[in-house]
Amino acid sequence: MITFSKPTVEQFFRTYVITNFSVSNDEKKLIFSANLNGKMNLWAMDLPDTYPYLFAHHDESNSFIKIDPENRYVLAGFDKDGDENHQIYAIANEGGLPQPLITGDPSEKFFLSHLSEDGQRIYYMTSEGNPSFLNTRVRNLEDNSDEIIHVGEVSPTNLTAVSDDEKKFVYLRSFANTYVTGFVKVGNETYSLTPDPNKVHVTFEPVFVDETIYFVTDYDSEYSYVAKFDLNTKEFSQVLSIDNESINSLEWDKTNKLFYLLTENGVQDNLYKYNLSSEKLEKLSTPVDVIEKVQVVKSGSVYILGRSATIPHNIFQSADGSGWEQLTNNRVLGLSTEDMVEPDVVSYKSFDGMEIEALLFKAKPENDNGHTIFWPHGGPQASERKFFRSMFQCFLNRGYTIFAPNFRGSTGYGSSFVKLVEQDWGEGPRLDCVAAIEWLFENNITDREKLFLVGGSYGGYMALLLHGRHAEYFKAVVDIFGPSDLFTFVNSVPAHWKPIMDRWLGDPERDKERFIKDSPVTYLDGMVKPMLVIQGAKDPRVVKEESDQIVEKLTAEGREVEYLLLEDEGHGFSKKENEIRVYSRMLEFLEKHQG
Repeated sequence: MITFSKPTVEQFFRTYVITNFSVSNDEKKLIFSANLNGKMNLWAMDLPDTYPYLFAHHDESNSFIKIDPENRYVLAGFDKDGDENHQIYAIANEGGLPQPLITGDPSEKFFLSHLSEDGQRIYYMTSEGNPSFLNTRVRNLEDNSDEIIHVGEVSPTNLTAVSDDEKKFVYLRSFANTYVTGFVKVGNETYSLTPDPNKVHVTFEPVFVDETIYFVTDYDSEYSYVAKFDLNTKEFSQVLSIDNESINSLEWDKTNKLFYLLTENGVQDNLYKYNLSSEKLEKLSTPVDVIEKVQVVKSGSVYILGRSATIPHNIFQSADGSGWEQLTNNRVLGLSTEDMVEPDVVSYKSFDGMEIEALLFKAKPENDNGHTIFWPHGGPQASERKFFRSMFQCFLNRGYTIFAPNFRGSTGYGSSFVKLVEQDWGEGPRLDCVAAIEWLFENNITDREKLFLVGGSYGGYMALLLHGRHAEYFKAVVDIFGPSDLFTFVNSVPAHWKPIMDRWLGDPERDKERFIKDSPVTYLDGMVKPMLVIQGAKDPRVVKEESDQIVEKLTAEGREVEYLLLEDEGHGFSKKENEIRVYSRMLEFLEKHQG
């Protein structure tokens, strides 16, 4: 009989990423951003036909897709090689090459906030002239006039909702990931959506429904809920909460007068339907564990983009949320879901008794090589969830067990928990990771001589810090664009991040001792294990110098360190060949150091 070899690395990484989508009002066209041809481009399907075709060729990452209500054009945002300086382009309704519409200097950012119902006015945010706080402008496509309607002050300010008559505007002002206030501007008057904007809380997802603004907030609550602001009485009130679940997304079905609510519940999402008139809440079944976008169109049909641990990004449609049709067929080349690994959801007690949830992906017995990868996630105010990662399933297939803890600061466990990482990047979360490692040993998940450490972004920072302070635990370490020195990192972030850095990380002068204690470069003497460092040259979040300096210092000390620099990538891997190159190199590095 014919026998087939073990799946190659490339098979796993020939799975494609879908990052965004939009459906036309008449549901005849679905446009999505994906790397189907190896680089990020816009693809389309003329529904009900689900055969995808190239819609707009630009070879760059996309930040938004907006289809004109009259189907005359499409608007999209693109950056350059991952620099995240997205600018606004127009595309003919039939597709083609995107042409610049609202663009400027390559270092400037232009984000679409709202497209008027007649498709004639574009409301957008720009860093032009106000890089730290951002300005809001409106462009009239009829006469090409353009004017500022709001100047950002104090902190980054974003327009997030516009009333149907375009006379009322909701803005969100960000002081930190956990401190975002909202206000509505009516003429020259402004009103806070919540009773006390000086109280630390978040406000997001505003929606105009007649003379009421519905939105999501965690004001005076551990978990975010739906609230409303009455424009007539100027009163705030709570509408709906769900026990121990944070509502993260609010989509209005104008036709049927109901909301679709997306909640974060630990490592997975739940989707609900809430009827505004009857106040009935219905939990819906979903085809995936993690949902990344929900869109409701005029007919009331619902479209979602999501994934699960063994299901890559796919788009699904439902007439009313009660049954789902899969529109895309994105899958792992030559493998079924049964060939891959679902994680176990486990928990352990940390150094102070706090319960920490984690995902444990166990290599199948026939593949198990006895080694484990410890994976601290990025963010840090994010979490590891039950979603598909090509890297995870590829490495599991090669025999590596993977452990991913949701240490303090992770989302999905209440507002107090997520705030625990603020101004404490390197103590509490690090000790949660140490406790997780000891739990792995105590429960015989792995041997003390068979543990690798891999992390990206904040996870790369944590990998560097754990390496420097706890090298005895690890055989080798992989750092993917991780900050190495908090002093240089805090000064190199994008301009619109700088106003939030004090609450998030701290002040380098006021918190000098803590910055020293929590910077990986402080512990160079401890970084004695082999290391692979990976960096995108265009990364705007963790700049190239953060990796350069750790590599230079370790090389000068005679340590074993490899450096893979990608000249055409930013904070991630948008180009398929680069992704394959990166993870092939990681596998080679880990295999080399198994012995």
